[in-house]
Amino acid sequence: MKPDSKPPRRSVLRQWLHAPGSLSRRLAALGERFEVQTLRQGTARLHRHETEALGAQAHGRMWVREVLLRVDGEPMIWARSVAPRAALAGPWRALLGLGSRPLADLLFKDPRVTRSPLAVQRLAPADPLRKRMARQWMRANGRPPSHAMVWARSSVFRKHGAPLRVMELFSPSLARKLVPSGRGTPKDFTRR
Repeated sequence: MKPDSKPPRRSVLRQWLHAPGSLSRRLAALGERFEVQTLRQGTARLHRHETEALGAQAHGRMWVREVLLRVDGEPMIWARSVAPRAALAGPWRALLGLGSRPLADLLFKDPRVTRSPLAVQRLAPADPLRKRMARQWMRANGRPPSHAMVWARSSVFRKHGAPLRVMELFSPSLARKLVPSGRGTPKDFTRR
C-alpha cells in the first residue's frame, strides 16, 4: 500500500511518532491545559529494550520515571525515562527536582544535550512495558487503555556522555489530532 493511500488516522499517528523536537510542546499546543502526571519515580531494573539502548552503562538498578501526559485532562502519552543512577549525581541531577514539569524543559533548552534518531516500535500485548503501562493507566484513569495503544517511539539523549532513554507510548486518540507544525512557536519546539 502506498503511504498516501493509508487511512488518514493512521497517517496522523505516524506523523506524531516521527515528529521532531519537544513532544510536550506539541501536545500543549492542542488544548488549554497541558499536564504531566508523575506515576512513579525511583529505582528499578530495566527491560531488554532499555538495556540494549543504554549499552554498557545499563547495569544494576537504574533511575526510572513514568508519567502520563495529559491535554485538557485527557491522557495522551504514557512515557518512561531511564538513566544510570550515577548520572543523577552528575549530568542528569536536575531530573530529581523535575516534579510535574515536562522532561522537555531539560532536554531541549540545553545545547549540550544530543539525541539519537527516533526508533518507532509496535509493542506486543505481552510486552512487559505495555503491561506496566496498562496497570498504571487503569489506576490513573479508572479505565483500561485502548487495546490499540501499541505504538511507541524511543530515543537516547546524552549529556556529557551520560545516557537518558525516553520511551513514549501513544494513545490512539492522538490519531484524531493533527500534529502542530511549530509555526509561531519558540525555536526549541522543533529543535533536535
